[in-house]
Order: sequence, then structure tokens, then C-alpha cells
Amino acid sequence: MAFDLDLIQKVYAALPEKVAAARKLLGRPLTQAEKILYAHSFETPQHAYERGKDYVNFSPDRVAMQDATAQMALLQFMTCGRAQVAVPSTVHCDHLIQAKTGANQDLATANEVNKEVYDFLASISNKYGIGFWKPGAGIIHQVVLENYAFPGGMMIGTDSHTPNAGGLGMIAIGVGGADAVDVMAGLPWELKMPKLIGVKLTGKMSGWTSAKDIILKVAGILTVKGGTGAIVEYFGEGADSLSCTGKGTICNMGAEIGATCSLFAYDDKMGGYLRATNRKEIADMADGIREYLRPDEEVYSSPEKYYDQLIEINLDELEPYVNGPFTPDLATPISQMAEAVKQHGWPDAVEVALIGSCTNSSYEDISRAAFIANDAMEKGLKAKSEYTITPGSEMVRFTIERDGMLDTFDKMGGVVLANACGPCIGQWARHIDDPNRKNTIVTSFNRNFAKRNDSYSGTHAFVASPEITTAYAIAGRLSFNPLKDTLVNEKGESVKLAEPQGFELPPKGFDVDDPGFQAPAEDGSKVEVMVNPDSNRLQLLSPFTAWEGTDLSHLRLLIKAFGKCTTDHISMAGPWLKFRGHLDNISNNMLIGAINAFNMESNKVKNQLTGEYGEVPAVQRDYKAHGIGSVVVGDENYGEGSSREHAAMEPRHLGVRAIVVKSFARIHETNLKKQGMLALTFNDKADYDKIQEDDVIDLQGLTTLAPGSQVTMVLRHKDETTENIVLNHTYNDQQIEWFKAGGALNVIRAEFAAQA
Repeated sequence: MAFDLDLIQKVYAALPEKVAAARKLLGRPLTQAEKILYAHSFETPQHAYERGKDYVNFSPDRVAMQDATAQMALLQFMTCGRAQVAVPSTVHCDHLIQAKTGANQDLATANEVNKEVYDFLASISNKYGIGFWKPGAGIIHQVVLENYAFPGGMMIGTDSHTPNAGGLGMIAIGVGGADAVDVMAGLPWELKMPKLIGVKLTGKMSGWTSAKDIILKVAGILTVKGGTGAIVEYFGEGADSLSCTGKGTICNMGAEIGATCSLFAYDDKMGGYLRATNRKEIADMADGIREYLRPDEEVYSSPEKYYDQLIEINLDELEPYVNGPFTPDLATPISQMAEAVKQHGWPDAVEVALIGSCTNSSYEDISRAAFIANDAMEKGLKAKSEYTITPGSEMVRFTIERDGMLDTFDKMGGVVLANACGPCIGQWARHIDDPNRKNTIVTSFNRNFAKRNDSYSGTHAFVASPEITTAYAIAGRLSFNPLKDTLVNEKGESVKLAEPQGFELPPKGFDVDDPGFQAPAEDGSKVEVMVNPDSNRLQLLSPFTAWEGTDLSHLRLLIKAFGKCTTDHISMAGPWLKFRGHLDNISNNMLIGAINAFNMESNKVKNQLTGEYGEVPAVQRDYKAHGIGSVVVGDENYGEGSSREHAAMEPRHLGVRAIVVKSFARIHETNLKKQGMLALTFNDKADYDKIQEDDVIDLQGLTTLAPGSQVTMVLRHKDETTENIVLNHTYNDQQIEWFKAGGALNVIRAEFAAQA
């Protein structure tokens, strides 16, 4: 069934006129991203927006939230004064199900362990007009692609992999919960006008190569921060040849290069997917305005004129890639993998191979992996590694079971996990003899930071396509190349795996008994949202205090983080997910994964009040108890990875006053601003080295804070010398008001209170 048809009809009815106006305003042809962005401007555009500079207010069509982030987003929303959400919104219960034994038992355990949270999310969704997808219904991004994404639309989601919907031609952007509150409250949503990176795809894939290999190669080219502040737009004959779900895979993992989002143009593959998922009406409407859902012809013919950066990839020449370990941009072609294993000393034995997740759990992905598994068994081979399969949605799971694929995996020794995130986000009770030893796992997921999947620092996690991951499960070796290597079967014969084959869409169509959707009450005014005041899982929020109106002095250095510091380092997932609705409890994981530059250890910093070393949250709580603020110092691309706003709320809650870094990841910088935090960058990155462990810090220039102004950081060293360091910021006038008010939510509350 097609959701929100009235909304989509309105978007499509207005699109031609809005695109024509934008084309006239810019005086040139438009890329697809520009068409969607200008058509979703909150105010009628009066001038061309400058990419990478102008902040623009947008009006997204919908909001999607997963259960871990929805808790804090909705706890914030319920304080803003609205009776119902202003745009279609959904909650998806996918993060809190731990993978342990198998789908049925794991889901039953999750429903018992998380009952309080699920009941809260169901009731608050019911009250405020939000669609609720129950535990087991599927992973948010796959469910959105199957039900809500539409070409030419714009959505935000409280998860960094929201851009998955770009596979259906939608600008879909990952945000923090406070951004979602803006849109659900009917307010404009602010974003700096993105730069545009064009990726021209020529040729056509074949054999072992899949859509996953395109984004693995792009990640190697652009690195984890190469897409920051940009939309990556894929185009060309090669793009049109990819399946819709393959496009979704590429857009999903675009989060790993820091991209605002990724996008494909509307084509026949998208129309076919819409029809296969019971949305023929939307496909017919999109066909009618096709030219407005694709870049203008001039962009195709001269792309270098319209994109800030242009990358070209010939799919005829592309080979499979394996990325990792410890970072998703370390890209190695499979032909060079055996040599890389030797060169770097990576453990060759693949102990676990995991396919599925929000990135690669489509019918096409599963069918190609099942083909390889079946081919291997017919040739007398068995899996040498543990092998797990995570379906992306109940619709996919039901359909692949009907078509015999789950039976194939079962015969191979695979374990089918619940339709949930599971090992991809650290929700995995992994069985391992020694958690400290070096070991290798391979996944078809999107992210592979240290400790990400199983919390073990010795785990070397590599990312590949489901086909390659399945081949690794059969071979049991990271140095194996299925394109040319043979394996010895149980009869002692040398055999070679056949090239994968599969189906873009199920030949018999999709099917499902119960998709797991719960519609909200038509009138939620009488629905009561209950939060037990004694709960350790849920906690009602109190507004953060406003800025005191002065410069800040006598702050202490809490930690100088060394190297990569992702949101997983700042606010770990895994076992901490259970506290996502309780700000004080989850704050006990603040920065416990960050490496202290002064001792190269994690979760061990100096308490300047006692001179002793302690855990980061405990030291910060001591400072807070004494009325002392602190500063966190970080390296490049600070806060990369997940969109989790807890990484911004926890320092705010515990009394950190400023985060000073070499550079920020986009979502995290925005999250800090939304919570009333100071997000500052070194004017000279070399000044990072001047920060000393016992520094007492003043921040001057806050009383004259304005767009483009600078802040002075005064370092008072232990030897009684001082140094002044110049800091920059990217705050505009509105964001400065958030800082002064103590957070964006305080501004929203005041606005609604005034209206009331």
C-alpha cells in the first residue's frame, strides 16, 4: 500500500513550477539535487544559494526515527507544546534487539527486556500521530525504502544512514533528534547549502562485482571526510543500470564518507521497484514528471560545469573491494587482498561472516548470496566460518523464506537473525574464546570502527559485498579470491565457486503476512504517555540552562582526544543502548572510548582538583559538583559516524562548556549547536599541540559572538605561563540565539508559549 499519497501528489503538482523558478533564478541548467533542494526551500528563494556558505531553511516532507534515537527525540518533542506532528513521521524498533541465538528467541527476549521502552514509544507515537513499526518489522532504512521513500521528496531521519532513501531518488539526510523536533513541530529546518560531488558511472557491472563495490571504491577515493558538507549525486548510463536497492546500498554507505546524502536520478529501475512494492500510483505520477526528477540534459553532457568535484568510474573495469580494518575508507581491490593480508599482518582466518543489515539486505542481495551458498554445497563445500544472515525487513524475510533461501542458508549452517540491526551496531552477544586476541570478521555492513561490531578491540572488521562475504564464509580465509582461486571439497577435488546470480526483484512478487505496522490514533488527546519516575531506562527532560551572558573563565581541560574520535568513542552503543532514553544514566559512557593524548589510554584522565586519574564521566561529574566547567579538545573530523545526539547531550548535561577541535563532522557539529554547546575549531590546527594536561582555560569573545567572529582561548599552563589561541566558529545569527538560550529547544518552547 502507498502511504501519504496526498502529500506526494502535492509535491509533484508543485515541482515543475518550482524547478522552472529555480532554473530562472540560477540562470542555468540544474542538477537533480538542486531541483529537490530549491523545491523544498521553506521560503520562496529570492537569490541563488551559495554552496558551502549560505544557511538555508528547508521544509522536509517527512521524518523517520529508529527506536534508540527516537526516545530522546520524542522526549524533547513532547515538551515543545504541539498536539500532533506537523509532517508524516514514523518510529522503527530495530536497534534494541540483541543478536544472540537466532531470530525467534532474540525477538522474544527483546520484547521482554525492552517492554518499558517499546510501550513508551508506542504510546507517544499514538498520542502525537506517528506511525509505529513494531520490533521485528525491520530495519528503519529498508522499511522506509519499501514504504515511504519517493523520487523528488525530501526527508530527515535520526540515523546517519537515512540517505539509503536516495536509492529511490529522494534527498534523505541523517540528523540529530533536535533537528527532527524542528520538522515535527512544523518549523523550518536549517542546513548549509551543500556542495555537489558528481559521480559519473559508465559501463555495466558483471560477475562478482556489485553495487556495494562502487561505494567501497568511492570511500577509498574520498576518505571518511571527503564528502563532508556535500551531496554525492550519481548519474550516467552505469547509474541507470543499477537496481533500485543497489542504489540504496550506495547511498546508505555514503554516510561513511561524511556526505550530507547521496542521490540517484529517477529511472525505470526505480519505477519497477515502486510497482513491486505496491506503489504503482507513485510510479505513474513520477513517470509523468520524469524530467523534473533527473538532472537537466546539459548537466549530463558537461558535468564538470555543474559539480564542485567530479569522479568517473567505469563499471566494466570495476572489481570487488574489501574495506578495512578499523575504518571504512581503507579500500583494497580483491586482487590485492592476499598481498595486503601478508603485508599488514591481518589475521587470515575469517572467524565470522555476516551478511544483511540496512545496507545489504534486499531480495537481490540475499538471492545472490543464496546462489553462492547453494553452488558451494552442490560442489561438496561447507562453510568454514560462522555465518549469519540479517534480513532487512519482515517483507524481505517472509519472501526469501517462501522462495527457499532461508532453507539454503540453514543447510549451509547459517544462523538467521532477527530483522534488526544486531551486530552492525554492536548488538551482538558474540561467542569468542579470548576477547583480547586479534581476529578477523567480514561483514556486508557499512561501518567497521574498532569495537563497533562486538566491542572487542582485537577484532579486525572488514566490509565487503554479501557475495564476497559469503565466499569468505565458505573459504574461511581473508586471502581467498573467489574470482580466481579454487577450494578443495570433501572428496579432495579442487572446485571453483560459480559467479553469483540473483534476482533484482522476486519473480513471484513480494509477500508478507504481518508487516508490523501500527497506525496512530486519529485523536491522541486522551492518550497518556507514562514515564515511571524511578525508571533507569527513561527520564523526562529538564531544559538546559541559558548562557550566563559572560565570557567563560577557569575552565578545566577534561580530555585532549587523540586521533579518530567518532560518536562511538563519545557515546558507545552496544550495552549502552538500553539507556538511550535516560540522559543521566547514559552520560556514564561519555568519551569512555576516546584516547587521552597524554597517556594514550582510554577512559583515564587527570582530575585537576585531586591530581589523580579517573574515568572521564566521573572526573567530569566531580567538576560539575564543584561548579566548574570544562573543555574537550579533539582532532580531525571529530564526531564522525553515527548521528546520535547523545554524543552532544551528554557533555552538555555533565557541564562541558566547549568542544574545541581541528575539524567537525557535519551532524555532530549541528547537534552540539542545537544543545547550546560551543563548537569551536582551531584557526591554526598546530595549536592542538599547545594544549597541556593541567591547563586552566578561559574563553573570551563570547559577549561579542557574531557570524564570522573569532573566540580567544587563553591557556593558563601549570608553570604559570599563558598562551592565547585563536578559535573559529560557524554559528549564524539563529544558532547564536540557540547558544544564548541554552539550546534550540528552549527557543522553540518560548515561541510556542508566546503563541499560546
